[in-house]
Amino acid sequence: MRPLLKLEDVSYSYHTISGETNALSHLSFSVYPGEFVTVVGPSGCGKSTLLSIIFGLLAPEEGKVLFSSESSPQCPSDVPKKKMRPPIGYMLQKDHLFEWRTVYQNALLGLEVAHKNTPEAREYVLSLLRDYGLYKFKDKRPCELSGGMKQRAALIRTLALNPDLLLLDEPFSALDYQTRLHVSGDICNIIKSRKKTALLITHDLSEAISLADRVIVLSKRPATVKMEMPVRLTKQDNSVLSARNAPEFKDYFNILWEAMSDEK
Repeated sequence: MRPLLKLEDVSYSYHTISGETNALSHLSFSVYPGEFVTVVGPSGCGKSTLLSIIFGLLAPEEGKVLFSSESSPQCPSDVPKKKMRPPIGYMLQKDHLFEWRTVYQNALLGLEVAHKNTPEAREYVLSLLRDYGLYKFKDKRPCELSGGMKQRAALIRTLALNPDLLLLDEPFSALDYQTRLHVSGDICNIIKSRKKTALLITHDLSEAISLADRVIVLSKRPATVKMEMPVRLTKQDNSVLSARNAPEFKDYFNILWEAMSDEK
């Protein structure tokens, strides 16, 4: 199977008047269609920079970001302009819902910006709101929603453009612990049920294991891939609690804990 996303020897540094900060160094890995991959690493190692490069907000100073057959290499100068990357959704730490718009209007925002706000697209958004328990709140303002509901609304806004790849930059970090458990599991199941490919940044090792098909561990800055760990859990159901109660969970956690402890 061809990877949907492939990074080859990607390096990036931030340049300021006071000097240079190396963020990523010869970083390489692949993500395959339908995979849910989590990325962990020490604070400040460049995880968010990595997502910005994949999304195209930053260009790597060295190396390549490659997408699957229907897409094209990103950044090399010899790529024809007519070739484009596949649709990518980017979900940030905050939900960034606008208070002056209803939940439904917020969900349509990406479609409006992309000039794709067609009747078919609007019906698709309504179907997402129905499927994920927000339809009866579609005319509410974000301030009337719980934190978990806001994150679901943000995910629906991201899914509205039907992306092939979802980039998730710690989208559950602002939630309290119990809500985080429920929402992270719900959103993971939504993404998997839609057969989407996802790359999630997290600091929570338990979250990384319970949601992932594979965990990528980055080293301290400048980040490189220190380890990749496939995750296979024996679960009774698709809940986060079932994943955390799986007999293999403790062993995976200890492996990640050791890898992260070495970086400190």
